[in-house]
Amino acid sequence: MPRFLTLIRIEENNLPSDNPPDFEERAGKLFEEINKAGVMLDTGGLTPTAEGTRASWTGGKVSWTDGPFTETKEVVGGYSIVQAKDKAEALEWTRRFLEIHPPEWNITAEVREISDDAGC
Repeated sequence: MPRFLTLIRIEENNLPSDNPPDFEERAGKLFEEINKAGVMLDTGGLTPTAEGTRASWTGGKVSWTDGPFTETKEVVGGYSIVQAKDKAEALEWTRRFLEIHPPEWNITAEVREISDDAGC
């Protein structure tokens, strides 16, 4: 079965300070369901960009930039790796994940199939 990587993009500087009271419960139920379905392979949130470092390869040299990355509006705030029968199923799980969040949050999810052909 194909594997899919979902990148959760957030506006790091515009996050609500508190989760709604029932958010953790809704998230817990969804994660329990996706784990019981045998779809979830891995998931996690990421630390703020202030704690990150970017590596760039330009002109035959590596350079390093420590966060925060203020020029970036959206950043990857989390990820999941699922094994689904097809992209439609991966998108359905993503839709359900997005819908547990309050309507005033702005979240983007990018879903991409993981290629077994390294090609790098």
